[in-house]
Amino acid sequence: MGLVLRCFVVLSLCTFAAGSDFLQDPRPAGRSRFERSSNIAEVVKRSLPEWLAPTSPKHIIQRRSADSCDALQDYGAKLDANTHTYTLQDLSGSVSLAWVGDGSGVILALTTFQVPFFMIRFGQSKLYRSEDYGKSFQDVTELINNTFIRSEFGIAISPDNSGKVILTAEVSDTRRTRIFVSNDFGKSFSHHELPFSPLMQISYNPEDCNVLVARSNANELWLSRDFGKTWNKIHDMVCLVKWGAKNTIFFTTNSNGSCSDRGMLDLKRIIDYGDKNETVKTKIYSFGLGGRFLFASVMTGKDMMRMIQVSVDQGDSWNMAQLPSVGHEQFYSILAASDDMVFMHVDESGDSGFGTIYVSDDRGTVYSKSLERHLYTTTGGDTDFTNVTSLRGVFITSILAEDNSVKSVVSFDQGGEWVPLQKPANSMCDATSKDPDKCSLHLHAAYSVAERLNVPMLPLSEPNAVGLILSHGSVGDAISVMKPDVYVSDDGGYSWIKALDGPHHYAILDSGGLLVAVEHKPNELMNTIKFSTDEGQCWHEYNFTKEPIYFTGLASEPGARSMNVSLWGYQDSFLSQFWVSFTIDFRELLTRDCTDTDYVQWLAHSDDISDPNDGCILGYKEKFLRLRKDSVCWNGRDYLINKQPSPCPCTLDDFLCDFGYFRQENSSECVEQDDLKGKVLEFCLYGKEEQLQTKGYRKIPGDKCEGGKMPERLEIDLRQHCVSDLVEPHANVQVSTSSKSMPAVITFIVIIMLSSVVAGVFFVKKYVCGGRFLVHRYSVLQQHAAENGDLDEPLETNHTRNGKIVFHDDSDEDILE
Repeated sequence: MGLVLRCFVVLSLCTFAAGSDFLQDPRPAGRSRFERSSNIAEVVKRSLPEWLAPTSPKHIIQRRSADSCDALQDYGAKLDANTHTYTLQDLSGSVSLAWVGDGSGVILALTTFQVPFFMIRFGQSKLYRSEDYGKSFQDVTELINNTFIRSEFGIAISPDNSGKVILTAEVSDTRRTRIFVSNDFGKSFSHHELPFSPLMQISYNPEDCNVLVARSNANELWLSRDFGKTWNKIHDMVCLVKWGAKNTIFFTTNSNGSCSDRGMLDLKRIIDYGDKNETVKTKIYSFGLGGRFLFASVMTGKDMMRMIQVSVDQGDSWNMAQLPSVGHEQFYSILAASDDMVFMHVDESGDSGFGTIYVSDDRGTVYSKSLERHLYTTTGGDTDFTNVTSLRGVFITSILAEDNSVKSVVSFDQGGEWVPLQKPANSMCDATSKDPDKCSLHLHAAYSVAERLNVPMLPLSEPNAVGLILSHGSVGDAISVMKPDVYVSDDGGYSWIKALDGPHHYAILDSGGLLVAVEHKPNELMNTIKFSTDEGQCWHEYNFTKEPIYFTGLASEPGARSMNVSLWGYQDSFLSQFWVSFTIDFRELLTRDCTDTDYVQWLAHSDDISDPNDGCILGYKEKFLRLRKDSVCWNGRDYLINKQPSPCPCTLDDFLCDFGYFRQENSSECVEQDDLKGKVLEFCLYGKEEQLQTKGYRKIPGDKCEGGKMPERLEIDLRQHCVSDLVEPHANVQVSTSSKSMPAVITFIVIIMLSSVVAGVFFVKKYVCGGRFLVHRYSVLQQHAAENGDLDEPLETNHTRNGKIVFHDDSDEDILE
């Protein structure tokens, strides 16, 4: 009887996921990307852009040396007194955990057991509730009248920390569905009958959690404004629905009555729950939201091509994203989106398994190339793109070399430059490496999990644990299929140490003051947990039970502020198996509160805090007060990050290469692409064609540098209709006549264009309207897909739970998450 622990961690923040639409040409089964390189130097040369050669990053931070590992003594007795065991006396095959509220200590545990019998499913579920972080549970199944609760999306927790809970139940004697709702963190429940059967999890309005929307299995859209008591159907045939800002609902629909006819959908908007809806875009393939951006993947009417359009005003006006166009076999994926910028993956043609990452300007319309050969599978939507939430500007992902090996790269400046990860000082290159002098660290993320490697956890970072990253990895010339180890960085990814041998489950507690880990040994009995109070340099072991369990997973409160961690697993009895949890409270281990003397000043992105020119990333420095490694004390739940930002003078590092430019190897200078030299760059915005005059640079969105070196960049509106055949034929264009000198300019330009009509037409067709730079399309985000039941098209790969910039939204079906 296979027992699986599924922890549904409910965060109080709405994160964005990136996905992609993977439509055709599936990769042959069994094909692996983890093939070893025969010559690392040659592979790097062939697989990376010239500027991504395996050189050292500009800032290499030396780790602070550890004193000794004897700071903790006689901890066993303290932990014995603070280890709590609870056994769930039922035979359920799965248990789902949900945290209710931040700091409330409330956990709901739902166990389910189902057996199919011909056309009928028999099953039961039980609901347990804890008020002390899992130290003890109470069986509260009677609060829901012993009703069977769905296991796939049965628990929905409000994101506003109000204690609201929705349980979606299946009732065998009716065709309708029943929900149980609670306003008091699950202490009591009332029930309401639904006039529909949900196809997706009921979704809270992030700005008012009394307002709910749901999509039925008949594709109807339903709205409740009184926390589920009454429901009104607001539209038929809804294919995808998302909450926008200011009580706005966006959804796609099709008058033909089919959601499978993608590309012919209408994108509609409802404001303030009004009775009327308005169409904001037609010919939609998919849409998504990220940061302040609304994205729509729009059919062009030409060879099934799609383009991406972007709105920053909730759909009132739209611009075309200046990106390569994609065909039906390709996809776009929003990897990350914030209020400042967008990371977008553009697939290569064919079954390549890789593409190019582009980063946007602050309008989300003009994109620059950031990383080539970015790994992104076409079958499962797997990418290793990870936002390191513990230090601003840091992203880690994988590239696919031409020999099919996978390598990790990191950017410390929000996609401006990418470099290999540094080899840990205490690690040797693995046995398959050809050149030990050129090996580096490679991290295992979503792709490794998809390939069924022995990787139980994705890379982990937390915003309140400054600079800290935990990840599985290997050291060599590419990711290895051998057993991975656990590596830790305390400086946002600049330097690493090998912390633990072999794969582990791990968690961050007390804002980084405590790390815990459990060795991953499937189908083996175990009873040991490891913990560290110095960011992974020294580890201690504790046997939490005399009766070993088959371990299934760690559970700790989201936000990394708790001192409690639960180990879940099952034990065998003579005739059955049953769930058991062990919750360890480490508060008594750290016996004193941290004081000012326990903290040391640390400058991010720097190896010398005294150097006035060091540490400038995205235009400013940040100094933090961080816990000393030898301080064994408690940060506390109310711990706030102490940081001191200060602006820096602008340099070339504060700018991205502009449209048509790229950075050469080991250089901050942007140079023009050879095939565009001497060309006039034109692109379409606001239904017009604009001429881009540039020095090759544009400031990184969110960069706060002041003064210094400021390359010039100027856009001149030619006030001509956009000639692109990808623009909707009915688009209205308003021509401005404010400048009397403009007709002469236009006449002069026309004369020049006529003198070289063949070259001009070729250039416009290839590079402006349908070529590599113009249009962006997106697909389905995994997050959105999961919310709407479209699991066959993962559009978001915010496969990481750390927050990619709020990312991973994908391509054509839900372009953003």
